[in-house]
Amino acid sequence: MLDQNIVNIVYLIAAVFFILDLKMLAHPRTAVRGNQLGALGMVLAIVATLASGKWDWTYIILGIGIGSFIGAVAALKVKMTSMPEMVGLFNGFGGAASVLVAGSALVATFNAVGAGLGDNSMQMKVATVLSGIIGSVTFFGSYVAFGKLGEFLCVKWKLHTWQKVIKYGFSLAVAGGGVWYGLSIGINRLSIAFMASMLLIAGLLLLKKDRFPGMDLLKGLSAVGSVALGVMLVLDPSNTALFWVLVAVAGVLGVILTVSIGGADMPVVIALLNSYSGLAAAATGFVINNTVLIIAGSLVGASGIILTKIMCKAMNRSLTNVLFGTMGPTADTPDADEVYKTVKSASADEVAMTLEVAQRVLIVPGYGLAVAQAQHAVRDIASFLEAKGITVEYGIHPVAGRMPGHMNVLLAEADVPYDQLKEMDEVNATMDQVDVALVVGANDVVNPVARTDPKSPIAGMPIIDVDKARTVVVVKRSLSPGFAGIPNPLFAADNTLMFFSDGKKAMLELLTALKET
Repeated sequence: MLDQNIVNIVYLIAAVFFILDLKMLAHPRTAVRGNQLGALGMVLAIVATLASGKWDWTYIILGIGIGSFIGAVAALKVKMTSMPEMVGLFNGFGGAASVLVAGSALVATFNAVGAGLGDNSMQMKVATVLSGIIGSVTFFGSYVAFGKLGEFLCVKWKLHTWQKVIKYGFSLAVAGGGVWYGLSIGINRLSIAFMASMLLIAGLLLLKKDRFPGMDLLKGLSAVGSVALGVMLVLDPSNTALFWVLVAVAGVLGVILTVSIGGADMPVVIALLNSYSGLAAAATGFVINNTVLIIAGSLVGASGIILTKIMCKAMNRSLTNVLFGTMGPTADTPDADEVYKTVKSASADEVAMTLEVAQRVLIVPGYGLAVAQAQHAVRDIASFLEAKGITVEYGIHPVAGRMPGHMNVLLAEADVPYDQLKEMDEVNATMDQVDVALVVGANDVVNPVARTDPKSPIAGMPIIDVDKARTVVVVKRSLSPGFAGIPNPLFAADNTLMFFSDGKKAMLELLTALKET
């Protein structure tokens, strides 16, 4: 066994590496090195922990093997367009791990207390409750986020086979596991509450709508129920079955909090769930008295909250509005047919001629670019225009895509120079000097009604003011609305040309047309 003083020193070094990791991730030139430094810190923390006690290595090696396999497959096989789903899922894994560690620690502690050993402190009891609530909310909320991003939860259309397997398989596992554990502890009030909560979770995950009557009441009841059960567990921590009932009720809260949130708000949700996973880990650190887990969890929790605040500010919405409000058309929303009377469609050749005479071009990517995998084709167009002496920049909206930094990640994958990526405020300041604004797959983040219509659902939301450019070219499959569900008058503006096509196909046709002009 390694001396505890040495373990603490290694933990301190690992914590410094984590802090440097966050600092270096703030800039693309140092981000890779920072990521490697954070990974090294985690390796040091794991090795020091394993060397500090006597363990059953069979389960440890098995866990490391399974986890490493899943991580390697995800890193190598998951496409960049699916990165938001993977981030959401990994947040959930963190929450689940916190719940399981806290639960097992609770059982082990009170077995030890019964033998005259163990720590029965208030810190341990409160931390266990917090770990159970936050971890469960994180796990089930992250699964919902994963399902909504993967487009198999709360949808009415026909699912692919793999989507059916995940959707119905997970619900079946939740319901079956809930009934099995409930029956195993005997029929009583706790087991009935546990089974009812797990069956409710399974049922909620099968809904085809993200809103239903009584949803807000259920949110309130599950929140109050979680707190009440937490108080009961603190008062009677020897009742370990109470912990799992707490986890089940908090799971209902996690589902109901996330299921009603639309895709446009997913960057905020992903950041918030990331914060939850960190807070759950920190709470678990207090449960098992592990300082490096407390530090790492606190760093993740704090950074997630800061990022959530940045995302909310970028949407001009409060976190309360994101979690409990709705975004969609109202009685005052104008009719789409009326708005789109003067839409002008353009071909690849017409757009190419417009770009040929430009001196400054601004490319504004959105989620449609990610879906179409058009980032490489966009980069090729930018390189072609730059070779002709045309200035090309990229305008990045903070909440474009489905996770924080989604567009930055996609464009970095296509080797777009980072100094060409400009923040919203920077490009807006000189938008009247832009000859052509090329919008690829973006909608709500360039909708001028956010600036002009105080009754709009997105009123006050900061947008990229592409409508102020001399010419706007919008690449989009159709005139369908974004997640806000409202028409975009930009598409019918006098200075706008609509290029109707799949993002990647449109960019390839445009590149061919540019080479032929």
